[in-house]
Amino acid sequence: MIVVTGGAGFIGSAIVWALNLRGYNEILIVDLLDKSKKWENLACLKFSDSIDKDEFIEKLYQGKFCDKIDAVIHMGAESSTTVYETDYLMKNNYEYTKKLAMWCIKNDKRFVYASSAATYGNGDEGFCDEHLQLEKLRPLNPYADSKHLFDLWAYRQGLLEKIAGLKFFNCFGPNEYHKESMKSMVLQAFEQIKKNGKVKLFKSFNTQYKDGEQLRDFIYVKDAADMTLFIFENKKVNGIFNIGTGKAQSFNELVNSVFGAMGKDSNIAYIDMLESIKDKYQYFTQADMGKLKDAGYIKKTHTLKEAVYDYVKNYLLKDNSYLKINNISFS
Repeated sequence: MIVVTGGAGFIGSAIVWALNLRGYNEILIVDLLDKSKKWENLACLKFSDSIDKDEFIEKLYQGKFCDKIDAVIHMGAESSTTVYETDYLMKNNYEYTKKLAMWCIKNDKRFVYASSAATYGNGDEGFCDEHLQLEKLRPLNPYADSKHLFDLWAYRQGLLEKIAGLKFFNCFGPNEYHKESMKSMVLQAFEQIKKNGKVKLFKSFNTQYKDGEQLRDFIYVKDAADMTLFIFENKKVNGIFNIGTGKAQSFNELVNSVFGAMGKDSNIAYIDMLESIKDKYQYFTQADMGKLKDAGYIKKTHTLKEAVYDYVKNYLLKDNSYLKINNISFS
């Protein structure tokens, strides 16, 4: 049995979908049983059972799962960059991940976990996923710090030779409908266009970038899930890996692709950036993908336009159609 924590969430449910397409159905979903609509992500997928995250960790350490679990893919976390309750983030993101990692190592189980590209901070130290760079990174918010602290702990304990951590860049795609303020810019743009016929983007306060020309490494969730399972299935591939495209593109390009997919002319309004984020805003992110390629991953990712068109035409314009395993290929 494969455990997927955060399995009802955005990336977690996409990984369950990708597992199903590869023939894995014995999956235990671990997540927070809250009132959000994220459980709809699982309606068309196959899994054996689900359990609350706190109940799971308790039973795990009581020895009730040892003979059943083969691997843990740990995607569960508080992922909002606007949450500043440090104690909560440390318990939920850092301590919980430590408990899972130590159990897996002790019991010789595969452990793959989600780190985050947010750990790179303002990017001054680049976006290289080599372990020696970890000590130099300075995250910009408590969420990123909680992720970075686990990376550092695993590195200092010498565990990155036994487990795999994934630094996801700007991920978008189906099954993110429940994410409210943390929805991708693709989904936000789609909703704004439907409602008002235009999209609002932040003005640039960096003279090196024009308005809307701030750059991000945008990756389609289907590609992110595929990379995750490549690492998961190759047990000798361990350490920290970037999950991105290796190509930074502008918000203007992203939004123009959404307009194009919807068959509409572009209409972008540039607004002042919130004072609360001006000093912590990233103007450029771009994953260094050399390490993953060296590990043997050679597939091409969707281009930004291809990914946006697939998302908009095959999901968003079909009234939030979720990822399904029937009649949909992994393309």
